[in-house]
Amino acid sequence: MSETKGCIKCGSLDAAKKEVAMTGTGLSKMFDIQNNQFIVVYCKNCGYSEFYNKQSSTGSNILDLFFG
Repeated sequence: MSETKGCIKCGSLDAAKKEVAMTGTGLSKMFDIQNNQFIVVYCKNCGYSEFYNKQSSTGSNILDLFFG
């Protein structure tokens, strides 16, 4: 059985990552405090995206997680 890696939607091997911050709920939303930080890995071919919590994903290669 051959193991294929790539985007789970289109199979492309062309991916990139970005850091994003988002507000939570309650007061952080009311005052626009963006305390939730994520790394987004996305396929450059089809746009499929996965979010990873920045605090729990440091130390591992995020692109490897995206490609399985």
